[in-house]
Amino acid sequence: MKKKILLLLIFQLFWYGVFSQQQVPLDEKHHLDSLQQVLIQKSPDSAKASANFELVEYWKFKDTVKSESYLHAARKLAGKDPYLNALSDFYLGQYYFAWNKKKASAAFKQATQTLSAFHTSKAYAKLAAAWYNYGLMNVDQMGYGFLTGITLEKAIPIAKKAGKPALVAYFYNQLSTILMNNYQFAKAAAYNQQAIGILESSPQHPTDLLFAYLSGVSIYCYDKQPPKAWKLLQQAQKLLEPHPESLNYTLYYYNEALYYTTIENYDQALISVDKGIRSAKKFNQGQLYSQFFFRRYDIYSQQKKYSRARQVLLGIVNEGTLMAKINDRAEIYSELAKVSEKLGDYKGALQWLSKARDASDSINANQTKVKINELETRYRSAENRQKITALQSQNEAALLASRNDRLYKLLLGTGCFFLLMLLIGVLFSSRTRRKLAAEREINYCRQMSELEQKQQLKVTKAMLDGEELERERVARDLHDGLGGMLAGVKIGLSGWSDTRVGLSEDRDLNRIIGQLDSSVSELRRIARNMVPDTLLKFGLEVAIKDLCEFYMRDGLKITAETFGLGGDIAMNIQLNIYRILQELLSNALKHSGASNILLQCSQNEDTVFITFEDNGVGFDTASLKGKKGMGLENLKNRVAFLKGKFELHSALGEGTEIDIELKTRADG
Repeated sequence: MKKKILLLLIFQLFWYGVFSQQQVPLDEKHHLDSLQQVLIQKSPDSAKASANFELVEYWKFKDTVKSESYLHAARKLAGKDPYLNALSDFYLGQYYFAWNKKKASAAFKQATQTLSAFHTSKAYAKLAAAWYNYGLMNVDQMGYGFLTGITLEKAIPIAKKAGKPALVAYFYNQLSTILMNNYQFAKAAAYNQQAIGILESSPQHPTDLLFAYLSGVSIYCYDKQPPKAWKLLQQAQKLLEPHPESLNYTLYYYNEALYYTTIENYDQALISVDKGIRSAKKFNQGQLYSQFFFRRYDIYSQQKKYSRARQVLLGIVNEGTLMAKINDRAEIYSELAKVSEKLGDYKGALQWLSKARDASDSINANQTKVKINELETRYRSAENRQKITALQSQNEAALLASRNDRLYKLLLGTGCFFLLMLLIGVLFSSRTRRKLAAEREINYCRQMSELEQKQQLKVTKAMLDGEELERERVARDLHDGLGGMLAGVKIGLSGWSDTRVGLSEDRDLNRIIGQLDSSVSELRRIARNMVPDTLLKFGLEVAIKDLCEFYMRDGLKITAETFGLGGDIAMNIQLNIYRILQELLSNALKHSGASNILLQCSQNEDTVFITFEDNGVGFDTASLKGKKGMGLENLKNRVAFLKGKFELHSALGEGTEIDIELKTRADG
């Protein structure tokens, strides 16, 4: 029985590894349509390249020809962009993922090197995935210890640097599956619950949450805790209900069959198996299709319907998918021998047992070859050590003969040596003095540079503080002074006209009153723009969304995404971040002519990442050299004050992308 559970677990790990890689959203049609819209609309080449890359991953299991065509299109659109070219290594591995592990492994390994040169949130996310996929491609040769090490030492720490909790949860879930496969159910359940906790607090990732629920169902079923498995199975069903055409139903039916088998409701388990077979066939999921038949065999075996169980196993052997690996073949042949014996077919049992032993002998032979090679290597090493010892003896004799000759020459040369050392000492002393003088000059220049930088920071801070104080003063004067006066004039004029017969119907007077009302509204809008009340009252995250809604208009869509922005950022830092985003949006509205703007702002410990993209006309970045525009200078001053990094990517006709990295603990 334990061997059968082991075989089921091996299959379980395989399909979780494969299907968790596909990550097809629950609303699959909407996802595919949105990517196609990017390709047909007037979008920057960088956006089209990214959409093509995602389509490589979408089609990698369904249609490798389409996957390859999208890969070629993405590489062509990437041009000389260094980040997109690094991404092409990653998606080359995705293209080979399902059918050529050796090439996929090489591509993912290359991606870990090229992506490590970039330090943005998106780059960290892809780097973590590249490391994990590299481990997954080599698990057959290196073992699960290797994959576990990659996950704990590379994938999870890098995912945390990316500031993407859902990605960390994804790798926690992968780790729980590895632990489940090694019968460490308590640890597996703990990591799975961590993943579920993160994903339930982040509703933007329902597909990841579905995989976490289903992984938990498997863990609790194998750990003989069906009530906990049933609870997670129901939560998974609620996620799938709005999407009846989702290919993820195949995974759900597999776990549903596993649950009903665990509680010994075999009739219901067989119904779930039949549903899963139809779903796997519909979506061309070959591996899961075959595994459902092994699940059916397991049910018949537990029902002691040995004739049906043997027919299912024979079908698995003829179909061949689960017979690809010699270890799996040995286990399936062994199961056929057992079920044939139960049926009294001792001749057939002997034949299948013979095949199982042949497969096991082949496995043992491979292991013996490894041991023989190891012993042979040790023998050669010992033989080489003997040769080295003999050569050392010969060398010692030769050295002894030459040592006396050297002693004579040494005494002769000692006198010359002392004279030479005296000369060298004089030269060295002179050189040391020159070197010390040069170092003092360098240290002086460095100190002057540091003082200049500190002074520049003080000037920048004073300028920014002065700017904010002046904004606040002007906003207060406008709102409380001129705003109140205009409102009073409007109220007085309206009251005066109401007391004069016929004047309340005068069109010119009403037009003047309307213009006065518009002037009051415009004045209040200017005052509000100068001092962001939303930021002071509700915090940075709400202020960002309010700012984007303020700038949105007909023909312009602004999407704001915020991740992990905490309330621990000092108010002056929040105000600087707000001004940076305000300047980015203002510049885009003035110059880009964009119809779509994406603004992302996330926090990881004391670092804030800002990504700004538009699909506007773009510009030649070389034209900025020697020019000092107020908008760009303000941006750079604020970024420099927060010890940040500023990267701008743009080209004519391809939109603009700006990546900013800021420290939330700047010097005062």
